[in-house]
Amino acid sequence: MYLYDEIDQRLVDERVAQYRDQTRRFLAGKLSEDEFRALRLRNGLYIQKHAPMLRVAIPYGLLASRQLRMLAHIAGTYDRGYGHFSTRQNIQFNWPKLEDVPEILAELATVQMHAIQTSGNSVRNITTDHFAGVARDEIVDSFVWCEVIRQWSTFNPEFSYLPRKFKIAVNGALADRAATQVHDIGLHAVRDANGEVGFRVLVGGGLGRTPIIGHVIREFLPWRHLLTYLDAILRVYNRHGRRDNIHKARIKILMKERGPEKFREEVEAEWRHLKDGPATLISEEITRIDARFTRPSYARLPATDAGLEAALAADRAFANWHRRNVDPHKVPGYAAVTLSLKKTGVAPGDVTAEQMDRIADLADRYSFEELRVSHEQNLILADVRLSDLRALWREARSLGLATPNIGLLTNIICCPGGDFCSLANAVSIPVAEAIQRRFDDLDYLHDIGELDLNISGCMNACGHHHVGHIGILGVDKNGEEWYQIEIGGNQGTTPFPLLGKEGVPQSGGGGAALGKVIGPSFARDDVPDVIERLIECYLTHRDSEHERFIDVVRRIGIEPFKEYVYGNADQRASHRRRQLAAA
Repeated sequence: MYLYDEIDQRLVDERVAQYRDQTRRFLAGKLSEDEFRALRLRNGLYIQKHAPMLRVAIPYGLLASRQLRMLAHIAGTYDRGYGHFSTRQNIQFNWPKLEDVPEILAELATVQMHAIQTSGNSVRNITTDHFAGVARDEIVDSFVWCEVIRQWSTFNPEFSYLPRKFKIAVNGALADRAATQVHDIGLHAVRDANGEVGFRVLVGGGLGRTPIIGHVIREFLPWRHLLTYLDAILRVYNRHGRRDNIHKARIKILMKERGPEKFREEVEAEWRHLKDGPATLISEEITRIDARFTRPSYARLPATDAGLEAALAADRAFANWHRRNVDPHKVPGYAAVTLSLKKTGVAPGDVTAEQMDRIADLADRYSFEELRVSHEQNLILADVRLSDLRALWREARSLGLATPNIGLLTNIICCPGGDFCSLANAVSIPVAEAIQRRFDDLDYLHDIGELDLNISGCMNACGHHHVGHIGILGVDKNGEEWYQIEIGGNQGTTPFPLLGKEGVPQSGGGGAALGKVIGPSFARDDVPDVIERLIECYLTHRDSEHERFIDVVRRIGIEPFKEYVYGNADQRASHRRRQLAAA
């Protein structure tokens, strides 16, 4: 866990005092709505459909148990008793009163938290792999590099008013669990032939109205040049990015218009003025930041646990949970555990204040007082002893946090949608719940196997529907809510396929891909039926139980899936009647 130094704390405390005065002046009528809007957005406060929404930063998804208890306190004191963990690894409160927000920020500051740069046209929260520091395939501990970038980007005056919001993801392992290819900048740690650490740099990725996979503009950037190269990219974007059209202001549009090669040349030209300058990183600075992270005091444990093996053999429910929600750890005798926030009937990513308090207790007892937030909207206890897994499972199950569905269809990524968001065309949460209820049979889920289903309530794609194996997008048709279905998306496992013997890509490899729309949209009530028909097609065509949904789509294309969805005469007639009625 990163611990603030004196400068970190002073910056946050000063921002709290500043925003308290700005809110006071607004409520007194001394600031107009337009004047206050830019100020509140700098502090993570939106005005949503029903009430203000406060987005609190969780840098690179890392939380201390004391911080989670503070979030529970805020949920219970200033909100309606719950919070929503987002795909940006942050938490959102949907019902705070505007006049209470300065006090909320003041209380957050006491546990080294804030809402700075969680909104506005600035560099947003840096995200990373939720298994950083414990993954067996790790190249570097990405938390340290995320913190380097956080310190560089926070209050950086040069990048406070970018053409549009800017998102950076860092991946420190062989497998890309940070979706680096669909970010404005994606950084993937690599080593050169001499073993030196550097980064593969991707630029221009993103979802939303114009989904694009990022382009590699540097295969290897030595670590010491990281910040100067980021400066060069942001300067090119700041100089040439459009500010006259919000829909064409992201760096992905600039990259598309100029072309990857020209954009690369412009960045390299800008970098020549910055390379080896004052912002060049030195090993002492990396050591300084690394030293501010608390590290677990691991015990020397055997790599296996006889009690665990016996429990797995004797208890099928525990074994199912262990198979889906427990991941290997680089330290013998430990494992990483995912607490599922996707129980049927609960909005994906939502956690009550009581649950937060209890999860903090679990972190204290089982995981060195720390936990992580994944971009899939779940929570992770990253350092659990093998001998404690069964006890942890029992407690998590009593809290409704042990649904064994990680990597399965009901582990749905879902934005708040029309229930809360003023930008949404349609609701997302009720659709997610309907699908979860349809596929609530765990045996059937495990038979289906690995499948990512993502839902967005509008083209802003906060639910990352473009990179779901199945993606659902809410659209508006003459004031009615309809849903467009895509298949074949993938957030990416490795940016580039891992090659096996004779240069053949290994199973499970492959980068990010954007889904393809299967056809006309559907009414809300039809969506679970559509998903069921897609699953039927997959199960019919797969070669074995090991072939995933996404692999079948890649192999046979989308036409057989379209036939399963639209080919039934009765369903096709019903679908046509609904289309005509909507028109």
